[in-house]
Parts: sequence; C-alpha cells; structure tokens
Amino acid sequence: MQRQENVAAIAERLPRGPGRWGQLALGIVGMMMIANLQYGWTLFVVPIEQANHWGVARIQVAFTLFVLGETWLLPFQGYLVDRVGPRPTVAAGGLFVAAGWMLNAAADGLVMLYVAAIIGGTGAGMIYGAAVGNALKWFPDRRGLAAGLTAAGFGAGSAATIVPIAAWIADHGYRSAFFWWGVGQGLVVLVVALFLRSAPIDAAAVGLPIGARPYRHGPHRHGPHRHGKPVTDKTPREVLATPIFWLMYLMFVLVCAGGLMATAQLSVIARDFGVAEAPVAFLGLTLPALTFALSLDRIMNGITRPFFGWVSDRIGRETTMFVAFLLEGIGILALRYWGDDPVRFVLLSGLVFFAWGEIYSLFPALSGDVFGRRFATANYGLLYTAKGTAALLVPLASVLKQWSGDWTGVFTVAAGCNVLAAFLAVLALRPMRRRWASVARRTAATILSTQ
Repeated sequence: MQRQENVAAIAERLPRGPGRWGQLALGIVGMMMIANLQYGWTLFVVPIEQANHWGVARIQVAFTLFVLGETWLLPFQGYLVDRVGPRPTVAAGGLFVAAGWMLNAAADGLVMLYVAAIIGGTGAGMIYGAAVGNALKWFPDRRGLAAGLTAAGFGAGSAATIVPIAAWIADHGYRSAFFWWGVGQGLVVLVVALFLRSAPIDAAAVGLPIGARPYRHGPHRHGPHRHGKPVTDKTPREVLATPIFWLMYLMFVLVCAGGLMATAQLSVIARDFGVAEAPVAFLGLTLPALTFALSLDRIMNGITRPFFGWVSDRIGRETTMFVAFLLEGIGILALRYWGDDPVRFVLLSGLVFFAWGEIYSLFPALSGDVFGRRFATANYGLLYTAKGTAALLVPLASVLKQWSGDWTGVFTVAAGCNVLAAFLAVLALRPMRRRWASVARRTAATILSTQ
C-alpha cells in the first residue's frame, strides 16, 4: 500500500502532458523532421555540382561534416538533456535545423556549405539524442522496441518526402527546396518540443506495473543505491573507462561506415551502374530506379529498427547483431555483383538498408542494458560518436573508387567490416557482457551486505 501511495505521489508531481506512449510518438515525429538532413542529402549532390561545379568529392565533405556535427557533440547535448530535460534541447535543435537548411540555400561557396552542414548536424544531434534518450528512460522494460520505433522515425522519415523533394528540386531548383523544407521541418520540431517532458526517475511512475522488471537484459535488474545512484547507472566518465564500451564502439564504426557510404553515394553508384533513370514498375507504380530505391530504402531502414529492436528484446542483443550484421555483409556484396539490373538494384539496396538500420536500435538498447537508465542519453551520446568516426571514412570510398576504377574494392571492404562485427558480437561482446554482469552482481551483493 505504501508503495502504491509513493507511486501515486510521484505521478501527481509530474508535469501534465502525454504519457509514455505519447512521448514516444512525439520523439518519432521529431526524428522524422530531421531525417531529410541525412537521407535526402543524396538528392542534392548532383544538382549542387551541376550548378556550381565544386566537385562531387568536395561537396560530399559537407555530408561528413553534418554527421560529425550530429554525433561528436551528442555527449555534451545528452548531458544537457539529462539535466534540463528534452523540451528546451529539442526546441533549440529545431532552430539549428532550420538555420542549417536555409544556409544551404544561400551557400555561394564550399565554406558556407560546410558551415551549414555543421549547424544542421548540431541541431539534428540535439533532437536525435533527446528523442532516443527519452525513449530509453520512458521504456526501461522495452528498450529495444522503444529505441527502434524512435530511430525508425529517422530512418523512414524521409520515405514519404523523397519524391516531393526530388520534384521540388526539378521544378524550382535545389536552393528553393533547401529553404522551404528547412523552414517547414524546423517549425514542426518547435511544436513537438512544447509537449515533451522528462521521464520520472522511478520506473514504476512511467507506467510499469508494480513489481515489473524494467531491466530485462541489464546486468543487474534491481540494483540497490549507492550514494543515491543505482549501481547499474554508470556516469559517462565511468563508461569511458570500461573495455566493453570500446568494443561496442569498434563494432558500431565497422557496421556504420558501410551504411553511410551507401547513404551518401547511392545516386552516384546508380549512375555508375547505369540504372539511375531506368524505369522500374511495381504495384502499378513506375518510377526511375534511383527514385524507387531511395523510397524503398527509407521504408526498409525504418522497418528494421523496431523489428530488430523487438527481436533483440526476446533473443538477446548479441544474437540479433550476428544475424543482422552478417545479412548486411551478404547484401553489400550482392548489390555489387548483381546491382547492374534496375529491379535487382532496387531490391538489393532495400536489403542493404534493412540489414543496416538496426544498429540505431540495437546499440542504444545495449547501452541502456549495460550502463543503466539515469545517464542513458549522455552514455549513448558517447557511443553514438562512432557514427561520426565512421563518417570520416565516407570520402575515402570516393578516393578508393577513383583509384581502383570501380566499386569492387569499396563494397568488399564494407562487407568485410560487417562480417567482422557479426563475429565480434558473439565471440567477444557476449562473453565480455557476461563477465560484466557477474561483476555487477557481486558488487550489488557486497553493498547489500554492508547496509
């Protein structure tokens, strides 16, 4: 009875607004509004080059800078979210996103294009970190599913806008598309921010039933408190001192690099394969192969995140990683050798994105499992910087392609990285996490014995 009264008191003190499912939906909408910053970029590369003749490789540096701005600042932004909540952080992110796209529209040189990319990336990171961190905190019982649904907004958010943006660029030019889509997306983010709120510290107050196990896969499910902090809740400084974090970081880089290369270079690859403008008909809809692939890729990239997140909640993170990463490696090689047909190009690129996008649900869920809930946003922010590290490798794909004369070397390296990460998941990460769990249990027992 006392427990129920405490939970009721906590709930009474919470700010009024949507509950945890409403918070999840708001995070998804916010993610959808920043998806085009990354996944719609490939539509702008060729028009920017045709209008300004800056060179594709130098234009693609802007994509790398965007990803760096989105990722490498996320630990600090996550720290801010953990302290002040998601509402002000997401509102500021919306302003940065709008400013970045409007600067893209006005850019008359590479320097301004690069500055715009950093500003847009910074705003995207604020929104991304707040949305994923909030999902992990509101759903400690379903981390994989919640992180997957939230990340799906980012992965599939651009699926419905690929065709309109492509048409807008064709009719009004890329500068007009940058400006008006930037303004619209920024305004929606500001509206979303008004209704966001932080999850309560007590897991029961987020809607879990009394006695529920919030840390299903965590090393220590019901840890005691030490100096007011559960032993499972590691601070960012503590996280950086653990070998398991750096193994997870390496795996994130290995898998992420290939997907980012495909995201940034898909239009160039399609043209080199000679399939970009070839018509593809499906379910009564006929579109150029590249446009069809971009739309399907975004859908598959969104579906995979909640799907594999849900699967990992049931069969375990490492087993899910092994299956998904191995499938990604096979898909990349298949795209290289059989992607010269328009229909196969569309289908195989969809497979690549389906097998890649799940990293954005598996790794945040794994981070919450291992390092706890209280500092979930900042800790995942540290891990998410691996995406920025992987982005540094994207321009090397163009260099390797130019040096070798075709895409064989690039695709082979990307596939090999995924296969390596798949085996690291089951041969290194799984035993390391078991040892981590054993240490956590002994620590908890020691603390309990001294109380």
